[in-house]
Amino acid sequence: MPARSTGSTNSTGRSALIADTALALLAERGMRGLTHRAVDEAAGLPQGSTSNHARTRQALLEAAVRRLAEREAQVLTPDELPDGTGGVDGVLDALSLALHRYLTGHRTLLVCRYELALEATRRPELRAFYDRTGAAFREPLVALMRGAGSAEPERHALSVVAWCEGLMFSCAVGSYHASVPTRSELRKGFGELLHGMLCP
Repeated sequence: MPARSTGSTNSTGRSALIADTALALLAERGMRGLTHRAVDEAAGLPQGSTSNHARTRQALLEAAVRRLAEREAQVLTPDELPDGTGGVDGVLDALSLALHRYLTGHRTLLVCRYELALEATRRPELRAFYDRTGAAFREPLVALMRGAGSAEPERHALSVVAWCEGLMFSCAVGSYHASVPTRSELRKGFGELLHGMLCP
């Protein structure tokens, strides 16, 4: 269930509460269930609070995308995550840890991402904002591929993203939703992919 307010919050705290509640509603009810009024009710805020923070639906969706990116960054790039500087083994450790953490503890974020990505295909202004926000995750992955010895880190990063996206979709909402690979299995899969790309 969406989080509820436990009292007065400052501007930053209320912004996070509204955005987190919007994400919770997206995961629970889908895009049609995300309204300003629904956020107020689910968060336990006075009526009109969400409208004061995000006056239009576009603004509310942008707040959700921004907060999603913040929360995904906490999952995918925590301080203890290996930086990939140890060559292929370092990259395998980093990618398998991040993906396993995401799949086992944060599936609702994936559902939110799919809801927002689909909505972005129908809203050009949201598409531009969604793409700008997502670009922040691209360069670290390109750097990982470069550190692993890739001669074409941009192209190889795209291949890794495509592999990860397919696996995440299958395990979060697809036919493998009841069976999440272990970290060891994910590392093996990444290894097969990377060695195929990077080794002669």
